[in-house]
Amino acid sequence: MATLDREHTWTHMAAPGLDDFEIMAGEAFARLPGNFRELCGSIIIQVTDFPDDEVLEDLGLESAYDLLGLFQGVGLSEGEAVPPTGRQPNMIWLFRRPILDYWAEYEDNLGDIITHVLVHEIGHHFGLSDDDMERIEVSASP
Repeated sequence: MATLDREHTWTHMAAPGLDDFEIMAGEAFARLPGNFRELCGSIIIQVTDFPDDEVLEDLGLESAYDLLGLFQGVGLSEGEAVPPTGRQPNMIWLFRRPILDYWAEYEDNLGDIITHVLVHEIGHHFGLSDDDMERIEVSASP
C-alpha cells in the first residue's frame, strides 16, 4: 500500500486553473524548436475551459470532453501565412477541462499532454504529417 509523504501534503493541491494552463502552454511553446516557433509567426494560444456549442456542432461532437484543442484560422497548407485584413489571426485553443479529464484517465504527465495537443494543433497549421509532429514533440521534451 502506498504511504503519504507527510513533508509534501496534498490537501492544499487543486487542479491547475486557466492561468496555470496559459503558463504551461507558453512554456511548451518555448520548448519547441526555434525554427518551428519562427514559422508560427503571430499565432495566438488561448486557453478556456470548454469549446463553445457552435464549435461542437460544427465538428459533430456530442461531448465537450471529446475535444482537447483546436486550430482556428487559415493554415499554411491553405496558402496564407498571414491572415488578410479583417480576418481574425490564427489561433490555437486549448480546452482545460477536457485536458484535465484526459490527464485523470491516463498516466501521462500533464505537461506532456499540453505539449502534445499544442504540437498537434500547430501541426494542422502547417499541414504536417503525424511523423513530423511526433519528431517535433520529442524534440520539445524537457
